[in-house]
Amino acid sequence: MTFFPPTLVPMSGLSRRQLLGGLLGLGAGGSLTACSEPQPPLRLGSIVFPTYEYAFLARELGWLDEREVRLIELPANTFSLRALAAGQIDACQLTLDEVLTARVAGIDLAVVMVLDISAGADAIYAREPLALSRLKGKRIAVESGASGALMLEGLLNAAGLKASDIQTVPITLDRSAEVFASGEADVVVSAQPWASRIEAGGGVRLFDSRAIPNLIVDVLAVRREKLASQPDALRHVVAGILRARQHQVAQPEDASRRMSLRLQVAPAQVPEVFMGLRIPGLAENRQLLARGGTMQQSATQLLRLMHEQGLLRRLGNLPPSLPDDLFDDRYLPSTLGMAP
Repeated sequence: MTFFPPTLVPMSGLSRRQLLGGLLGLGAGGSLTACSEPQPPLRLGSIVFPTYEYAFLARELGWLDEREVRLIELPANTFSLRALAAGQIDACQLTLDEVLTARVAGIDLAVVMVLDISAGADAIYAREPLALSRLKGKRIAVESGASGALMLEGLLNAAGLKASDIQTVPITLDRSAEVFASGEADVVVSAQPWASRIEAGGGVRLFDSRAIPNLIVDVLAVRREKLASQPDALRHVVAGILRARQHQVAQPEDASRRMSLRLQVAPAQVPEVFMGLRIPGLAENRQLLARGGTMQQSATQLLRLMHEQGLLRRLGNLPPSLPDDLFDDRYLPSTLGMAP
């Protein structure tokens, strides 16, 4: 079950965590169209992914005013990053590594909310129980990108192996279940929803993102100039997302029914696509976004890994120091019960 809404056509070979090639060339260009309205709505880009759907659920429930926030659907995060670079959208739901890539490329983004943290949603599978020490010489299928690199580094560290001890087979996440079934690789790095398919096909979980906590993260990122020009719209959408999550907890059947169409699964399967995702509430978001807090530590570690793995090479010779203003908790509501 791939997450593309009926109105969008999937792009072959693209995946949710694919980094944007050529992003530096786009830079942080201005908006393509002029708007005569003194205060146009905040344009929020999003692909279809479980926790990204809270914004759409809030809109359906009447908790997101389209005069303040306009949701723009995109087929993959590569398109989201391009739209940000071109000034076609003002904010986006992205992975933290994509935010860092954008910052290195000159797109000045700030993270105003943590949407989810992978806590088992990303996993590595073999066909049979396998001691990690026996991974030497195995073919491991993995996506080229920060999340794949994080998972592979964690696995190799746990096994006491080096990258030269294994053979990597480059794939995209949306092919991970297919590659596992075909036998193209001995071991496959995957993520939800494809991980559930692999498990249904007999896959044995060797390692998952619980072993590398707080590193594979989805966030709400905003072009920095919008922090000052549209603070009310930002508070509105953040509160709407939190309220939609509360609705899912309080009325799971109603939320599943409403979310199933966009997620393209049966209502009964909606809880499954959230498996392995830790979804921070208001209090945890404050802790995560605090200066010197968990997210700042995670971003520092992630930036180091991305540089070491060559993922930032085409964007610059050296990794930048982590900016102090990358995370901003000022747009979180004061209380959980606050309506958007």
